[in-house]
Amino acid sequence: MDIYVGNLSYDATDADLRQLFEQYGSVSSARVIMDKMTGRARGFGFVEMPDKAEAEKAIENTNGLNFMGRPLRVNESQPRPRSNDRRGGGGGQRW
Repeated sequence: MDIYVGNLSYDATDADLRQLFEQYGSVSSARVIMDKMTGRARGFGFVEMPDKAEAEKAIENTNGLNFMGRPLRVNESQPRPRSNDRRGGGGGQRW
């Protein structure tokens, strides 16, 4: 299960996130999302846990938890909505 972790401290690292979630089970990956322009953390991340029951327990126990001075918002990650924006290349014929 892919888990969204919001309201992360800007000082949190991938290792911090992994360590927090490993208390509840096996973690496949843990990543804090970084801003490409500044190189700073953006305040959210994702954790992947292969066992659904462990992931649900982790969500239940970490949502609202004060972690590194901030209350976490934790839930199952939702797929990114597809954009209907059709900018760029091609377009139709122009007569």
